[in-house]
Amino acid sequence: MARSSYLFTSESVSEGHPDKVCDRISDEIVDLVFKEAKKAGMDPAQVRIACETLATTNRVVIAGEVRVPETLLKKGKDGKVLLDAAGAPLVNPAKFKSAARKAIRAIGYEQSGFHWKTCRIDVLLHGQSADIAVGVDAAGNKDVGAGDQGIMFGYASRETPELLPAPIYYAHKILETLTTARKANHGPAGKLGPDAKSQVTVRYEGGKPVGVTQIVLSTQHLDETLTSADVRTIVEPYVREALPQGWIDDQTVWHVNPTGKFVVGGPDGDAGLTGRKIIVDTYGGAAPHGGGAFSGKDPTKVDRSAAYAARYLAKNVVAAGLADRATIQLSYAIGVAKPLSIYVDLHGTGKVDEARLEKALAEVMDLTPRGIRTHLDLNKPIYAKTSAYGHFGRKAGRDGSFSWEKTDLVKALKAAVA
Repeated sequence: MARSSYLFTSESVSEGHPDKVCDRISDEIVDLVFKEAKKAGMDPAQVRIACETLATTNRVVIAGEVRVPETLLKKGKDGKVLLDAAGAPLVNPAKFKSAARKAIRAIGYEQSGFHWKTCRIDVLLHGQSADIAVGVDAAGNKDVGAGDQGIMFGYASRETPELLPAPIYYAHKILETLTTARKANHGPAGKLGPDAKSQVTVRYEGGKPVGVTQIVLSTQHLDETLTSADVRTIVEPYVREALPQGWIDDQTVWHVNPTGKFVVGGPDGDAGLTGRKIIVDTYGGAAPHGGGAFSGKDPTKVDRSAAYAARYLAKNVVAAGLADRATIQLSYAIGVAKPLSIYVDLHGTGKVDEARLEKALAEVMDLTPRGIRTHLDLNKPIYAKTSAYGHFGRKAGRDGSFSWEKTDLVKALKAAVA
């Protein structure tokens, strides 16, 4: 029997955290390629990009494999695309560098050790491996295969309005609230810097979240004279705004900038790398993770698209009233279109048989890579906004972003298990 009273902790990091700076740049580049593909008349389904970013003091390195429209390739004086020694097209770094600088500027980095205008940016992107392409591209009547092998998990719970676990949901919300205030230069929040981390310990009673016992917040500040007490005075109103009323009481323990001064932040303080915050990106440790990162990848990579599909299915299962909690696993092999397995765990809260639900999921949604991309409309520039504050528990946008957060599969699911 599952425990009903316990403590559970999750953490989040802001968009200015070094790893999140890298996630943002990588996803801005994914969006750039989709935008340029559309302008060039290239089929967006043919876009391929796996982009990794490294950031450190005044330095950004962008590497990876791409298949991009000619507008992003280097051309000679005769207008022809230049090739490297192996015969692969050479990428023109200009637009990629511009996308990275705009991302850094939007986050808010204008400090001496990391400035959007002066940091050095190296673009080391090259053509996609033909060995990978042959397994992923459609050939004749053959369906598009998965871009790699792997396992992906989706999870949903009734703990919050967006059906996300409460600890990660509110850890994100604290930082989003602070970031909004910082960027608006709202009162004393204008003294804060872009780099921040939050952590909340949630108390559960009767299986439901009822309060916060510990709050950890470390945030960069621009005024070197500020003490930890000063920073708490600045941030406490925003933290209280982010959490449900009554969750903070006299017993709640606060740890605000517990090591003291936090002036040097971002990649100048610690090196950043794409894909190092996968638990922050998903469920805060409340559910399994398959291991693959999301940012910097086009949706043929099932690390990303199938994880979105699994979340979509889990959320719709809970929204349909078929369970209060749901974990769904999908697995794939490179070059193979259909998932190798579908697994459902309703954690003892289910109103339907789990084996029947596994079959129903395959009936209501095409879970091939092409089917996922089509159903969720993923072949478009919607990824930069996913790079911070979680890929899940967000509002679906009019531009097609966060389509996997919709609950439009409820009716079909109910019919499939009836």
